[in-house]
Amino acid sequence: MHAWLDWLSTLSAPWLYGAIVVAAFAENIFPPLPADTVVALGAFVAARTGGSAVGAWSATMIGNLGGAMTMFAIGRRVGLHWLTARYPRVFPGDATMRVALRFRERGIAAIVVSRFLPGVRALVPPVAGAIGMRAVRSASAMAIASGAWYGIVCWLAFHAGLNADALLEQIAAQQRIAGVVAAGILAIVIASFVWRRRTPQ
Repeated sequence: MHAWLDWLSTLSAPWLYGAIVVAAFAENIFPPLPADTVVALGAFVAARTGGSAVGAWSATMIGNLGGAMTMFAIGRRVGLHWLTARYPRVFPGDATMRVALRFRERGIAAIVVSRFLPGVRALVPPVAGAIGMRAVRSASAMAIASGAWYGIVCWLAFHAGLNADALLEQIAAQQRIAGVVAAGILAIVIASFVWRRRTPQ
């Protein structure tokens, strides 16, 4: 973490925002990348070098949506069965099909909720593309989720004082809370769907 912070601190404002764009973009291509950490530390540095929260958030959104829609386009091109057959570890068949089913049933709401679920959010853009969801609807849903989450990250970074470790602890706590809330909402939606299917009409 301190290595990231030291490196980001050496960058001028344009390069700093560029690093945030790249990290947010790459997260969608390579999910293990700690993009939240890079974005948070980038915003943290920006706050202490004359940058703005809006600038850090805008750079994050450009990168995040750019990466998400790139994966959306790839999913649209290759299709769902190709994804699950070619990359079963990344797109496990059963889990991917369940995500696809939720998208077909709930559309934008399912995408928004799923983007808050660790381990699932990376599946969202390519699966949405693969099942033929409209690009504008999908981009809007992902923008809502990413905008809300990274708005929180940037706000915390700009109000973290001088303690980067405390900032990352706060973000980790927010990630856990967001994941639990999103999982709860998803469980309620699934239970409601199952109940309606089993209830005689």
